[in-house]
Amino acid sequence: MEPKEDVEAQLHKGTAVTDTADVGADNVEEIRAKELQSRNRILRSMRKGEEWLDEKLGGIETRGIDRIPEAEKQPPPILNIFLMWWSLNVHVGVVPLGVLGPEFGLSLNQSIAASIVGTLLGALCTAYTGTLGPKLGMRAIVTSRYSFGFWGAKLCSVLNVVVGGGFSVVNYVVVGQILSAVSDYTMSITVGIVIIAIISYIISVFGFKLIHAFEKYSWISTFMLLLVLIGQAAPHVDPKAPGRDFGLDFAGSFLTILAINFSNASGWCSIASDYYCNYPADTKAWKVFALSFWGVVIPTTFSIVISACLGNAAVTAAYPPYADAYKNHGLGGLIREVYHPVGWSKLCLVLLTPSVLGNNIAINYSCGLSLQLLGHWFHAVPRFIWSLLVAIVTAVLAIAGQQHLSTVVSSFVSLLGYWAVSFTLILLIEDKWFRRQEGYNLPAWDQPSKLPLGIAAVLALLTGYLAGGVTGMAQTWYIGPIAAKFGGFGGDIGIYLSAVFTAIVYPIARAIEKRKSGR
Repeated sequence: MEPKEDVEAQLHKGTAVTDTADVGADNVEEIRAKELQSRNRILRSMRKGEEWLDEKLGGIETRGIDRIPEAEKQPPPILNIFLMWWSLNVHVGVVPLGVLGPEFGLSLNQSIAASIVGTLLGALCTAYTGTLGPKLGMRAIVTSRYSFGFWGAKLCSVLNVVVGGGFSVVNYVVVGQILSAVSDYTMSITVGIVIIAIISYIISVFGFKLIHAFEKYSWISTFMLLLVLIGQAAPHVDPKAPGRDFGLDFAGSFLTILAINFSNASGWCSIASDYYCNYPADTKAWKVFALSFWGVVIPTTFSIVISACLGNAAVTAAYPPYADAYKNHGLGGLIREVYHPVGWSKLCLVLLTPSVLGNNIAINYSCGLSLQLLGHWFHAVPRFIWSLLVAIVTAVLAIAGQQHLSTVVSSFVSLLGYWAVSFTLILLIEDKWFRRQEGYNLPAWDQPSKLPLGIAAVLALLTGYLAGGVTGMAQTWYIGPIAAKFGGFGGDIGIYLSAVFTAIVYPIARAIEKRKSGR
């Protein structure tokens, strides 16, 4: 039997544990994974390799996607929930988001306003999904099984890897540009991408404990360096430099920048509880929500405002040295030009290089877990192997897209919001409506016959994305019919349409599914 306090903690939390006779039953998914490892020589060798690393290095997390019983939780300090987001959002990989506002023709005030509103709205998604981690003791994508079912959650796994990979690509390219700038552009951007990919992967191997410790402090030096950066750029920032005239073109640009920043802040919704699942089930949900919300909003706003100022100086006000550096050498060249003199500039660039590690290691870690959810064979492969594959693929994509950073950011990041808002609303409606009374059958997390069919959730997600996201998106390669109403370049309103369609379809479809299937 699972320890009595585990069940009591869940009941105290209002998360009813049904079928309590099954509580403490053997972990079906873990057993099958171990059976595969015992029968297959390659998988067995991988498992032994993971155990050897854990023994020699200490702290290599081997649990994978399995649910964490209450008695086995090892919670870090509650303040870590707030501090970890600083490392995830105070780094040079966020800078391209702020520069986009001026590139879209917005003034400094307009860029900052659109970015902050988008960040506030997006942070609501991440903060809410994070509250499910302590309550259920599960990773974010595992939690989705209670809405999407055993098979539908695999779609969420794939999308989560795509989301994480996209952010990693941006980070890798920015660091590649920075290291190239340090070498006076004699070193290829590709070399920098490979270097940061290797370092990010190595740290991510250690898992939950080291990541929490690393994220708690790694942002501090970057925070100070960014303050110096804006201090040296400030004389060339012109808040009065005009943006687009008010009208449909302005509305379109404003909505698109808002959507991009919404996507950036909400993109964590599918991994937030990966870092909260070790907290006790009786941790107050409002604490988790508040610490997560402000943990995302404050550091993201800090980074975005500084980068919007850089964009203003280089694009809107077009201060010649900054404009030339940005045009010819990208973001790395711009940052090198802002810091001065040259010796000091190169030192700052070197110190800024590891700033993306906090972001990248979290992505590698969570993507590795997501891939384990695709099936028993995937689960049998240790997490550190999947994280390695993710690191390799994203590095290759970064190398391929290194000359088109702005296009990658504007076209890819905004696409994430359509998925994030639908995913959040589905989990929210399931938790607050359909499971308000009956709660969660926690031991059934890996038993398909006791989980929802997932048809309703998949239908709502696809409807939100196709009917809402596609018709409301404004990309360089496609402008939806509704988005096209906002000026010549369109205005991205896909997130709002996705939210509306998901909120309408899921309750109706889930009610029908539950009545027909009984689960």
